[in-house]
Amino acid sequence: MKKIAVAYGDGIGPEIMEAVLKIMKAAGAELEYETVKIGKEVYLSGQESGIDPSAWETFRETGVFLKSPITTPQGGGYKSLNVTIRKTLGLFANVRPVKAYTPYVHSHFPTMDVVVIRENEEDLYAGIEHRQTSEVFQCLKLLSRPGSEAIIRYAFEYAKANNRKKVTCMSKDNIMKMSDGMFHQIFNEVAKEYPEIEADHWIIDIGSALLADQPERFDVVVTLNLYGDIISDITAQVAGSVGLGGSSNVGETFAMFEAIHGSAPDIAGKDIANPSGLLNGACMMLVHLGQAEVAAKIQNALMVTLEDGIHTGDIYTEGSSKEKVGTQAFADAIIERLGRVPSQLKEVTYDANAKPVQAKRPTVSRAKKELVGIDVFLEWAGENGERNPNTLGQKLEALAQNGLRLKAVTNRGQKVYPNGRPETYCTDHWPCRFISQEGAASYESVLGLLQRLHAEGFDVVKTENLYNFDDERAYSLSQGE
Repeated sequence: MKKIAVAYGDGIGPEIMEAVLKIMKAAGAELEYETVKIGKEVYLSGQESGIDPSAWETFRETGVFLKSPITTPQGGGYKSLNVTIRKTLGLFANVRPVKAYTPYVHSHFPTMDVVVIRENEEDLYAGIEHRQTSEVFQCLKLLSRPGSEAIIRYAFEYAKANNRKKVTCMSKDNIMKMSDGMFHQIFNEVAKEYPEIEADHWIIDIGSALLADQPERFDVVVTLNLYGDIISDITAQVAGSVGLGGSSNVGETFAMFEAIHGSAPDIAGKDIANPSGLLNGACMMLVHLGQAEVAAKIQNALMVTLEDGIHTGDIYTEGSSKEKVGTQAFADAIIERLGRVPSQLKEVTYDANAKPVQAKRPTVSRAKKELVGIDVFLEWAGENGERNPNTLGQKLEALAQNGLRLKAVTNRGQKVYPNGRPETYCTDHWPCRFISQEGAASYESVLGLLQRLHAEGFDVVKTENLYNFDDERAYSLSQGE
């Protein structure tokens, strides 16, 4: 028997968890449960993470967590419980399989069967934000080579383990040429190690449009955190119902499984919620634990139940559904059909010898690093009511000494000095690029520049050192530079 951590959650969480545990027991899952406290009550007791401190030891002991949806109280001061768990326990891979159950659950795409694999820890979800000037706010997008390679390699290993034929990368490297560009480059490198799997790439905007319009073109999609959050909801909705989707969050030593929907407090306690999302998440857990045969038995029984027209209210359709049932009755219907396979929907099967996909982070070699300049970010409201970049640029030129020269002044990424255009709108936020005239720059020259700027009354709100790595420029060019 494998012991796992279980959280009943908030809203509809307790009733759908009760249904799922009942189904797994009837199907022969070899599991023991250790209940942990998370969610709204824990938040309101003073734990800003929403997690009872004792839960962490249970997580370490079990290595696996089945979680019902939780409610985060409205208002400031409450951290995202999911983000806390993902980052604390290193759950870098979020996996969301989405398939259509047409015609039993309405969808315009009856053959849809897509898996979105999303990087789970980095990107804009690092949550590092600053207000730098009266007018400008900043949110840092952070990607790492180990994080990018780990999620991309996981996607190919997942495709290999699940007999998937293609992996598609989505990024925005036509704009974010260094960060998203790195992700795309690593994807191309890793893809060469899996010649049996087709690999392609789409820019995220057109890729998202195609997912919503022609999802049959895709198989496994791997992408960054924010993009993955968006397109996984798109695919779930296009497939017919967010309420049917489950997901896994996987790291090197721990894994969490859940439904993709929320806690729906408005219908809590009414015995009308659909447990299928959490049930599908639980089946992913069973596969992870090496109990794939039990997972297949449950998923096939779920599809037989759908084929028989026994539906919860969220997917019930007059004329095609036969019986509207509540949460527990739906669970009982699935249990009655254990051992049967669907006649119209595709039967679920797993390789009896298949092993769980291994989640590993790579070791990245160190690069030669050379300081070549600095971007200095100033808050400058102009003079005499006018924000003239030429006025600012000429003052900065005079302060560039000791081997540094002013290369450019930009505003919102657009070069405005030298040779800017008078039509360009400028905020009070001015990135000013100083480059060494002698190859490498010294820290003494950089510190001297900052001291001179301060002495002249300039408000330095941020600095960003400019480096070459392995003799290649490692900073973006400003538009027009």
